[in-house]
Amino acid sequence: MNEFLEPGMLVTNPQAPEWGRGQVQSRIGDKVTVNFEHAGKRVIDGRRVQLSLVIEGQG
Repeated sequence: MNEFLEPGMLVTNPQAPEWGRGQVQSRIGDKVTVNFEHAGKRVIDGRRVQLSLVIEGQG
């Protein structure tokens, strides 16, 4: 579900908006490591969570 993500991209977790924005650190298979503003580094299971891409200048 998150196969388009690459290191450096900014994302949010719709299931945990309080985590704020996060920067993708790595993606190996379905596991995406993201460093979030308010939750620190988290490993996300891409089979269970669809991260939302943050597009600068929109919102």
